[in-house]
Formats: sequence, C-alpha cells, structure tokens
Amino acid sequence: MSALTVQHEPAEGDGWDGLVRLWEGTDWPEGSRVEIIEGIITVAPPPVNHHNYIAVKVQRALMAVLPEACEVYQTLNVAVPSRSGLYVPDLVVAPDEVVLEDANYIPAAAAELVVEVTSKSNAVNDRVAKLNGYAAAGVPLYLLIDPHATGSPTIHLYGEPGDGKYRLLHAGKFGEAVHLPEPFDLVLDTFGFPLP
Repeated sequence: MSALTVQHEPAEGDGWDGLVRLWEGTDWPEGSRVEIIEGIITVAPPPVNHHNYIAVKVQRALMAVLPEACEVYQTLNVAVPSRSGLYVPDLVVAPDEVVLEDANYIPAAAAELVVEVTSKSNAVNDRVAKLNGYAAAGVPLYLLIDPHATGSPTIHLYGEPGDGKYRLLHAGKFGEAVHLPEPFDLVLDTFGFPLP
C-alpha cells in the first residue's frame, strides 16, 4: 500500500488552523501515519518490521545519553506551521515540559533531535520536505536513515540550522558509524541495520 494524499482547500483565513482541525477531526484508518506535508494531508500505511527495527535500535542507543529532562518519543506529532507541516517522525528527543503541554503536537523548534527512517512509499518527503521543514524550524539535529536510497542505504546527519537550511554533518552508508554531537556525544553503529 502506498501513501494517500488528501487535498484540503481551507476557507479564506483558515489556512494552518483549518488543516490542523481537519487532521484532528477526521477518522483516519487505524495504524496509519497521518501527516501534513507542505499543506497536504498525507496518509501512509504503518511501517514494515525492518523500519521499526532500525528505529528501536536508534532509540535504545539514545536512551543511554539523553540530556536531563528529555525523553525519546516514537510517533510524536511535531508542528512546523511556517511550512504548513505537521510531521510524525519515527523518533523525537524533546523536553518533558513541552510534551506535557496540553496539545496534540509540539512545536518542532522544541525538539533536540528528530530521526526519520524512510519508507518506500514516501521517502521523498523525508529527504526534501521534512529536511527543509526541520531546518526552517531550527531543529538542532536531523538524522535521516534512508534504507531506500538509490544504490545502497544511506545515513545523513544534518545540523547547525541557519537561514532555513542545514549543514550536512555526516553522509555515510549502512555499516558505518555516525557521531551525534553534543548534547548526545553518541557514536551510533549502523552495522546491524537490515537492508530492505
């Protein structure tokens, strides 16, 4: 099953708030991942086992080096209103105080790290729209794990956001280690990541 997009033409002046109301108020298929990407609601099927395996291995590594009063969250809703985006990344490191606020999402700027593992049906969103969205929001680190990259699976770490762009901190392939800088100071071994 591939991703489905839902066009929504908001009433004048409705924009972001209208999209969020539609996202919150619609009965989406159970288990699906529903995001707003560049103003378009996208419904994707649940990730496959290899995808989940990679995410849980990254989560386990992060648990040992978390900054104080932060946690690793799976499928936490992350808002980037300036890019008409409401993303559901595979992993987010965010402060407890932000997650405990009374809302269905956190502002992307509050995240310390976002991790996306691409899915075959919507990898381009993680590579382009979300990359630009997280950079525009000022998320300090974006780890893109791409089992579906052309040629062979890749890992890219982006950081130092400025002027809506990231600096590429690491580009490598599965089997290589990637260093996540402070506040994590973690060397993530990707040797055991499964190939699609």
